[in-house]
Amino acid sequence: MNFLTYLISGISLGSVYAIIALGYTMVYGIAKMLNFAHGDFIMVGCYAIFSIVSATSGSPAGMILGVVAATVICTLVGVTTERVAYRPLREAGSPLAVLITAIGVSYLLENLALLIFGSDPKSFTPVITWSGISIGALRIQGVTIVTIAVSLLVLICLTWFIGNTKSGQAMLAVAQDRGAATLMGINVNKTITMTFAIGSALAAIAGALQCSAYPTLTPYTGAMPGIKAFVAAVLGGIGSIPGAMIGGILLGIIEILGRSYISSQLADAIVFGVLIVVLLVRPTGILGKKIQEKV
Repeated sequence: MNFLTYLISGISLGSVYAIIALGYTMVYGIAKMLNFAHGDFIMVGCYAIFSIVSATSGSPAGMILGVVAATVICTLVGVTTERVAYRPLREAGSPLAVLITAIGVSYLLENLALLIFGSDPKSFTPVITWSGISIGALRIQGVTIVTIAVSLLVLICLTWFIGNTKSGQAMLAVAQDRGAATLMGINVNKTITMTFAIGSALAAIAGALQCSAYPTLTPYTGAMPGIKAFVAAVLGGIGSIPGAMIGGILLGIIEILGRSYISSQLADAIVFGVLIVVLLVRPTGILGKKIQEKV
């Protein structure tokens, strides 16, 4: 029974990683860049929810408003970051400069949060108040069920969006060949901005789910989940949406089982060690594909 409990907890944690990893994998697949500030967008969303829920004394309407506001704020932060910080460097053709700028944006957001909210941990009021269900001796918390359900819903909606809308087809075209997409009349900058908007909105949703399960908030709340979500994206095959989901869930299961059966202090080391082993065996990740370039 303990193993089943740990397994469900791992799937729940992995679902959060998967939602964050979807933002990473979309931006990389389409813009061919790694947005290492993505984890801090989670923190921005969490503080937005925290501020609104605190102002409304934790009312249900305040929680809903907080999640909506966090999604809007994170979307605006993501779009603004892409437009102001990344686009000029991307058009200059310097991937390394964009990567360094992303790290700079990450530190900027963390230090702004330190200035505004201070370094003391805040007690986050969970936005999911459902107590959950019991199946015999097995108790499944409401936040666990909702997290898994939301991650599946996000995967289904995102897959449908990319496969059945003009904007989604434009994303696929830009990901395949940016130059050819431009010749076909696709606005590449607009498509990349939309990708950042979707990824940043997903970061806000992931932040609400994460802080509901682990209700402590600091300016560094999104740092480690962001890194682990990047690991999940690489593990599943960066650029692959199903791969991000699979990688996230596997990573969550490995972390929880490692924490429960081996050592809570070595859980992170186990996660990154598994990544190294997988990449040695399959460098492209689980669902990644080798890309041959003509020289």
